[in-house]
Amino acid sequence: MRALDILKEAREKLEEEARRIETELRINLPKEISAAMAHGDLSENAEYHAAKERQSTLQARMGQIQKRLADLSRIDISSISRDRAGLGSEVTVENLDTGDTVRYTLVIPEVADGKRNFVSVAAPIGRALLNRKVGDTVTVTIPKGTCEFEVRRIVTLFGDVFE
Repeated sequence: MRALDILKEAREKLEEEARRIETELRINLPKEISAAMAHGDLSENAEYHAAKERQSTLQARMGQIQKRLADLSRIDISSISRDRAGLGSEVTVENLDTGDTVRYTLVIPEVADGKRNFVSVAAPIGRALLNRKVGDTVTVTIPKGTCEFEVRRIVTLFGDVFE
């Protein structure tokens, strides 16, 4: 999966979440708030307070989504290194403790997926692999402990292969 596909997938996920939140804010929550208000005294109305709190939470999340969408639009693919592991790179590493080989694709957090070995550049393994070259050894602290990897192969988002 190339960087442009990764960015497109992230944008689509965020836009879909924004649509769901927008529906909740414009249609569902006003109905809930109105129904709760019909019950009278708002000072002790748990339904009203819960709906207002949910509204506030959703508005904050919408702000985060809008900021992240703006951040995604500013990612400059041409600034990503062509000779090192970077966003969109497939990095094959050997676990020096077990001898196991694993291939990770470095992605942005919105599309990280352990089942596909899409590791976020913000996660410990992703951060450790960024800007590495073939032959580099990295030590990563993960919840299970410390792992030592050697970079065996890199396929950059531009299709350059280093072994």
